[in-house]
Amino acid sequence: MSLLDWDEEVTQAESTSASVTQTKQAMEEAFHQDNADTADTNSGLGEVEMGAARITVDDKQIINCRADLNQLVPFKYRWAWDKYIAACANHWMPNEINMAADVAIWKDPNGLTEDERTIVKRNLGFFATADSLVANNLVLAIYRQITNPECRQYLLRQAFEEALHTHSYQHIIESLGLDETEVFNMYREIPSVSRKAVWALKYTQSLSDPNFTTGTPENDRRLLRDLIAFYVVFEGIFFYVGFTQILSMGRRGKMTGTAEQLQYILRDESMHVNFGIDVINQIKIENPHLWTNEFQQEIIDIIKTGVEYEYQYAIDTMPRGILGMNAAMFKDYLGFIANRRLVQIGLPEQFEGATNPFPWMSEMMDLKKEKNFFETRVIEYQTGGALSWE
Repeated sequence: MSLLDWDEEVTQAESTSASVTQTKQAMEEAFHQDNADTADTNSGLGEVEMGAARITVDDKQIINCRADLNQLVPFKYRWAWDKYIAACANHWMPNEINMAADVAIWKDPNGLTEDERTIVKRNLGFFATADSLVANNLVLAIYRQITNPECRQYLLRQAFEEALHTHSYQHIIESLGLDETEVFNMYREIPSVSRKAVWALKYTQSLSDPNFTTGTPENDRRLLRDLIAFYVVFEGIFFYVGFTQILSMGRRGKMTGTAEQLQYILRDESMHVNFGIDVINQIKIENPHLWTNEFQQEIIDIIKTGVEYEYQYAIDTMPRGILGMNAAMFKDYLGFIANRRLVQIGLPEQFEGATNPFPWMSEMMDLKKEKNFFETRVIEYQTGGALSWE
């Protein structure tokens, strides 16, 4: 193909213009045909119809909504928007946290016991993989199936926070000079870490399947099951042994920079779990036919299995008692957490007499102050705060 010679006769220019017009028309026809062929029924985004009836609040649904997803307002689920606003106010960055004290104690041969070093490395091994898995699941799977714009707005914020968490683990690993290959391969090599990762993948396969779509009772129930496994177990139970172990070290003046970052992560994760539970309960309200007795028992069994896997992780990371705790204490703690999760989604408690042996963990989310990294002063915080290492 040669450049157009502007000295050629007008007829050739007219011919070229006609050819361009025909090509443009063909491209437009192909574009509209592709949209019609590949339209995702879960996206809620069909062709824009001029003069169509206005979208109202009642048109909105968490799943299977055919209303325009581009229309954020009017809000139907104000709680989702409020959680998005609160999350934005909780912003932090890992590299703003000073790791000098952690580096000094890590490099000191007498700074930490071998058991304490094992706890740090194995928790980083699980967390680094887990939060990457969470972020992928949000962006590639859950976002596709949730057909409400205000909920999607929060999911976008949550995905960013999961990226921050992965960034945080990398910041810790680099600061301490750990073997990155060793840490990031623990989910393949340490049985209790691998077991949790494999378990989680089983409940994300349908969500990430490009051919999976909601709209039938079977698939809607499958989505609800996977959301419960994701938010209630994976985010709401699987992180708590590691959080407790590292935060306990921080309370004793050890690995305080690492503990501070995990406290902010715990605060974020608590908000993620609360959002997920609200979504789960709203789906139940809008689709009561999904919540059969058989399905409820299936969910109870899933949560019990998650508790057992996390307890085995506690044994593996803490074979001997240290930091004023032991693996047996985590059995009670995980039962206590699981009972709360069960009640939150409308199911009966399953761990009779379970209590919280670590009441100080509540302070991680309940304190009202936090450090302002930019001004190095204490300020009010909307939904939680940092631990004062006293």
